Amino acid sequence: MKRVLIVGAGKGGSSLLSLLHQAENMKIIGVIDKNSEAEGLTLANQLGVPVGNNWKEWLSKENRIDIVIEATGDENVLQEMVAFSDTQTLVIPGSVAYIMMELFMEKEALYTKLQFQVKHKELILNNTRDGMIVVNEDATIQFLNKSAKRILDLKKESYIGKHIRQIIQHSRMPQVLRSKRKEVNQSLDLENGKRIITTRIPIINEENKLLGAFAVFKDMTEILNLAEENTDLKEIKTMLEAIIQSSDEAISVVDENGIGLMINPAYTRITGLRKEEIIGKPAYVDISEGESMHMKVIKTRRPVRGVRMKVGPAKKDVLVNVAPVIVDGKLKGSVGVIHDVSEIQTLTSELKRARQIIRNLEAKYTFDDIIATSSEMKISLEQAKVGAKTPAIVLLRGASGTGKELFAHAIHNESDRKYHKFIRVNCAALSESVLESELFGYEEGAFTGAKRGGKRGLFEEANLGSIFLDEIGELSLNMQAKLLRVLQENEIVRVGGTNPIMVDVRIIAATNSNLEKAIMNKTFREDLYYRLNRLPIFIPSLQERLSDLPELTKHIIQKLNQDYGRNIKALSNEALDELQHYNWPGNVRELENVIGRAMIYMDVNEEVIEKHHLPNLYTDNKNGKPIHTSAISGGTLQEAVDIFEKDYIYKVYEANDFNKSKTAKALEISLRSLYYKLEKHKLE
Repeated sequence: MKRVLIVGAGKGGSSLLSLLHQAENMKIIGVIDKNSEAEGLTLANQLGVPVGNNWKEWLSKENRIDIVIEATGDENVLQEMVAFSDTQTLVIPGSVAYIMMELFMEKEALYTKLQFQVKHKELILNNTRDGMIVVNEDATIQFLNKSAKRILDLKKESYIGKHIRQIIQHSRMPQVLRSKRKEVNQSLDLENGKRIITTRIPIINEENKLLGAFAVFKDMTEILNLAEENTDLKEIKTMLEAIIQSSDEAISVVDENGIGLMINPAYTRITGLRKEEIIGKPAYVDISEGESMHMKVIKTRRPVRGVRMKVGPAKKDVLVNVAPVIVDGKLKGSVGVIHDVSEIQTLTSELKRARQIIRNLEAKYTFDDIIATSSEMKISLEQAKVGAKTPAIVLLRGASGTGKELFAHAIHNESDRKYHKFIRVNCAALSESVLESELFGYEEGAFTGAKRGGKRGLFEEANLGSIFLDEIGELSLNMQAKLLRVLQENEIVRVGGTNPIMVDVRIIAATNSNLEKAIMNKTFREDLYYRLNRLPIFIPSLQERLSDLPELTKHIIQKLNQDYGRNIKALSNEALDELQHYNWPGNVRELENVIGRAMIYMDVNEEVIEKHHLPNLYTDNKNGKPIHTSAISGGTLQEAVDIFEKDYIYKVYEANDFNKSKTAKALEISLRSLYYKLEKHKLE
């Protein structure tokens, strides 16, 4: 009777114990496992079989063990057992033990009589998915099952009696016969291009006589397919449910008939509908306004995106994305994700605020953002591209609203300084004292309220980058002199300091003033003018580039759609013709203002700006000066006041040639208040 030790008391070890315990010619002398709670140890105790936790103690010379079955599945443990055991002990993997026991149970002297028992087991072996080949001590094939023939692409003829290398050229069965050592889970590339994983084991009887060997092997492709077939679908479903339930996105799932299967907490939070109101109900029960996208997707088998509708008792405004679930070409249902429009608007507002914060630190426009189809604008654009490639100072000249800042951004982004900071400074927005400390910084104690340790100025912040000095014609003569020193010496001196600080900054200046006239009036330094005017770029007014109007309006509509949450498609021909007969003293900024006002008063379902949507523009044909009027009908008093204030500020702004300092003085308000109102009414 064979004495057998089982190492590994998991599910596999438990099955082996149950199987071998019934064999009359085998005695289980022990079951080993490090885990004291393993199910195999519990079964062993019930059957009266000794248990332990260290297999090495059982493999001593005092304990005669014929067979050790390694059922842990750990290759390292198997190799260690082989090395530790003496030659009288046969160590076999648990998987091989399964095959051996199923095929040869109740047969006397399993290994000795194997070659005589093969024919009686052919039916079983031929119906296994694994390929099996048995050879004698001369490596001559004694048995080869159907799976082996299929994997090896063998014909129907008999291969019994042939040498193993006649069918597997690089077979290692001869080496196994010579070494009498098994080879477990070895990879082998066959002549037909397949790769197999094979285990080869020598067959040795009780007298240590070699009788032959056998190999069990699997096609790697079949292993992968089998793994997919045996995947624990319940586990996958649990994982998917956990992902859906924890998602911040509102998700709903329906079956192929449009019946609700699942929703997550985020869905309940947005719609106000509970599981019992959705699951098991038709897909349209949650919709307040609009059609069911689930039903549409199930019908068309095509996904839909960005559909706006209202859901739930509160008629929540949402955007819906729905996609079909198709498995092996069969529709199984659909999955929908909804987004709260109010949350999107909040995020958009936060993004806009973030952009405002970083606007002074980086350039966000490129030459691709500049609309230029007219020859006048193309010339300016080409000059700017040339200027971007040189270190020269660039002076952007043009009326207010022509896009000088846009050019400044693009020039920086096209230059070799694009990976460094882009600093914007409006020279007219700050008083002289504040502007000086902002531009050049200050030392500690330079003035009352100065920060401890001082502060770096904008020129220092922009080192290696670019600084955009807008409305440079508004600088005082004192500030002009200090700026001239920066241009000449490439150094600055902080307020309250004496030590010069070297800076490497590209200066881009802009003005809508007549600098030549200012020189004659002695309000602008002639030497500074020549420093700045090395590369002047004149940006044409909108009146000079009316051929750009169609593309400009298209671009502005796309931009304002994002700002206002609208879906305006285009401008009608009549509306475009109306705009082309206007002389646009406010240039592109005024054009954006007019289109924005038209979009605000349009109905939410309208998609084309018609002529009647535009503000009333009356043009005096003699002098070409526009007069803006706003028809006020209905609305609150505050709305009427805002409309009047906006129109009045614009008229004064225009009358002062869009000069902010003069406009603030004419309105008798501070320059800061004017900036606030221009921003509030989107007149900038």
